[in-house]
Amino acid sequence: MLIKQRTHIGALVALLLAAVNLRLAVTSIGPVLTEIRAGLGMSATTAGLLTSVPVLCFASIGLAAPRLARRFGAARVILGGLALLTVGLVVRPYTGAPAPFLLFSAVALAGIALVNVLLPSIVKDRFPDRVGTVTGLYSVALNIGATTAAAATVPLTGAFGDDWRLGLACWALAAVVALPSWLLMARSRSATRQPRDQTHSPVRVSRHPVAWALAVYFGMQSTSAYVIIGWLPQIYRDAGLSASLAGLLFAVTSLLGVPLSFLLSAYAGRLRSQSGIAVALGLFGIAGWTGLWWSPAAAPWLWATLLGVVNAAFPLALTMIALRGRTPATVVRLSAFAQSVGYLFAIPGPIVVGLLHEISHGWRIPLSLMIALMLPQLIAGYFAGRNRQL
Repeated sequence: MLIKQRTHIGALVALLLAAVNLRLAVTSIGPVLTEIRAGLGMSATTAGLLTSVPVLCFASIGLAAPRLARRFGAARVILGGLALLTVGLVVRPYTGAPAPFLLFSAVALAGIALVNVLLPSIVKDRFPDRVGTVTGLYSVALNIGATTAAAATVPLTGAFGDDWRLGLACWALAAVVALPSWLLMARSRSATRQPRDQTHSPVRVSRHPVAWALAVYFGMQSTSAYVIIGWLPQIYRDAGLSASLAGLLFAVTSLLGVPLSFLLSAYAGRLRSQSGIAVALGLFGIAGWTGLWWSPAAAPWLWATLLGVVNAAFPLALTMIALRGRTPATVVRLSAFAQSVGYLFAIPGPIVVGLLHEISHGWRIPLSLMIALMLPQLIAGYFAGRNRQL
C-alpha cells in the first residue's frame, strides 16, 4: 500500500511539473514582443505568424502523439516532449533572425503538443477514480505557469540588463526541473503499458454533430486565447500603458484561470448540460473585447478581468469532451478530433489580427473581428454543452 501511495504521489508530482510548462513558451512572448520585433527586425504580420505557431503545432504534432505513445509508451513520449521544449527555449532567443526564431519556437511547441495530448491519458491511467480532481489540479498548475511567465518576463529582462534573450531563455529551467520525474516515470514498469480501455470505438466521431460543435467551440476559444496571448500586451502598450503594467494586465487573464479552471471543471462535471456556462462565458468575451474596442486605457483592469473569465472556456471544453463520450475509448477519439480540428480553425486568427492591425494602423478593425468571433463560440458552446453522448 505504501509503495502504491508513493507511486501515485510521484505520478502526481510529475503531472504537475509537466503542466507548469504547457504555456511558458507562449505567454513569455507577449510582454516583450516589442523588444523581440525590434531585435530581430520582425514585421507585425510575422509576429502574427509567431502567435499562430502554437496552434499549428498543437493541430499537427498532436495528431502523432497517440501513435507515438502506442509504440514507445506515453511517459517516454512526454519525456521526449519536455526535452524538445528545453532545446527550443534555450536556442530560439539567440537565433538572430525571424525565421530561425520561428523554427525553434516550433521545436519548443512541438514538445508541448506531445505533452498536451498525452497528459490526460496519464491521468486516466494512473488516477481512474479521481480524473476530475487531478485534471483540475494540473489545469491550475498550467495556469500558474502561464501567469508566472506573463508577469515575470519583463522584470527578469530588466534584472538581466534589459536583455530580452536571457529573459526568455531562463524559462527553460522549468522544463529541466520536470525532466527527472518523467525519467523515473519512463523507466517504471508501467511506462510501456497501454492505457486502460483503449479498445477501438465503432463511433465515427467526424459524422456526429456534437463532435463538430465541440471542434468549433474548441477552435473559437483557442482563437480568442491565442489572440489574447499574442496581442493583448501590445494593445495595452499601444494605448499608452507601460510594458510592466501591460504584462501585469495580461497576467490577470491567466491568473483568473487558476481558481476558475478547478472550480469550473468540478461544477460543470456535476451538471447534465453545460450550455448555460458556455453561453455565459461567451457574453463575458463579448463584453471584454467590446471594452478594448471602445478604449483599452479606460478600464484596463476590467477588460483584463472579463477576458480572463472567458479564458475559462478551455477547461470547460476539456470537461465537455470527457462528458460527451460514452466510453473512455470514444472520449480519446472525440478529444483528438475536437482538439485537432479546433486548432486548425484557430490557426488563421492571430495572423489575421496582426495583418488587420498592420493594414489599418490601429486596433478597432481587429477587435471588431474578435467581437464577431465570440458569436460562433457562444452558439457552438450551447450545442456542445447539451446533454448528448456519442
